[in-house]
Amino acid sequence: MRRWLLPLFALCLAACGRPPLQERQAYVFGTQVEVVVASAEPEQGRRAIAAALGEFDRLHRAYHAWQPSELSELNAAIAAGRPQAVSPELAGLIRDAQGLSAQGDDLFDPGIGELIRLWGFQADEFTAGLPPPDAIAAWLAARPSITDLAIDGNTVTSRNRHVALDFGGYLKGVALDRAAAILRQQGIANALINIGGNVMALGSRQGRAWRVGIQHPRQPGPLATVELRDGEAIGTSGDYQRYFEVDGKRYSHLLDPRHGRPADHTQAVTILMPAGPRAGTLSDALSKPIFIAGADGWQALARQTGVEQALRIGADGRVAVTGALARRLEFIGGRPADLVVLP
Repeated sequence: MRRWLLPLFALCLAACGRPPLQERQAYVFGTQVEVVVASAEPEQGRRAIAAALGEFDRLHRAYHAWQPSELSELNAAIAAGRPQAVSPELAGLIRDAQGLSAQGDDLFDPGIGELIRLWGFQADEFTAGLPPPDAIAAWLAARPSITDLAIDGNTVTSRNRHVALDFGGYLKGVALDRAAAILRQQGIANALINIGGNVMALGSRQGRAWRVGIQHPRQPGPLATVELRDGEAIGTSGDYQRYFEVDGKRYSHLLDPRHGRPADHTQAVTILMPAGPRAGTLSDALSKPIFIAGADGWQALARQTGVEQALRIGADGRVAVTGALARRLEFIGGRPADLVVLP
């Protein structure tokens, strides 16, 4: 089951004035992606969108975790205990992901691919079934982490053969930043990029801010909407995006590496990052540790990672939001009665 941040631009495609909008959708990174541009030259817009979608496809193919790719080749080398020469791009991604993992107290860790596989989430369709307890115990005993990797030039080695990289919680954000750069290089100043719930805005839509909706985790449609300023990015991690159920209990893809199980104390976390060269990457990667930190730790982790605009929905459905984000939200159907606005 998949739902994501809801871009509201679709409601105005037919009615909006000049310049015209060009839109294309695709399926990549295991989710739906959309790129919309506002350009007075339709052909320019179409070329720019094609270039951005082409980069999405390249990243997806190069760094797929369980289909043949450069990343899967590296994982095979790590499991065999041998060093592996990688592309400068992959070496850079690993270094960047290591820094982000440390920033979030290693609750976001792209080195837990083996655990993700044990839970059945390295697949396009999920089978409802729990992994054997002894397999989880063995993984916890090995304690693999992206921090186990060392990079010398472009050669990667690991002190732990159980490390398996999975960039599923990171690459969509990288792709947002890449798409924004490509669109700007193509002369596009106004666009909205949506990759399965991670959204970045460029410029405006005919002089008005792009408005997106934050999906309600348990109801159809958005909980609230927010206007995105030029260069801002917003990302959501939720237990409603990739999950299965066994005996009425929900098991999501958001795994806590501290105990090897899905985090079940949170329904969704949304963060909004200010404009910057890595706004997309941060909107994707930093929502994960804040989600996994739970009720007692998410605010401290948000401050630690520099996230000022955040919203959390707990397992009980209660909504807490930082004041910086609350001032920008328009709640659908009125402000929730049990909403908590934090300093």
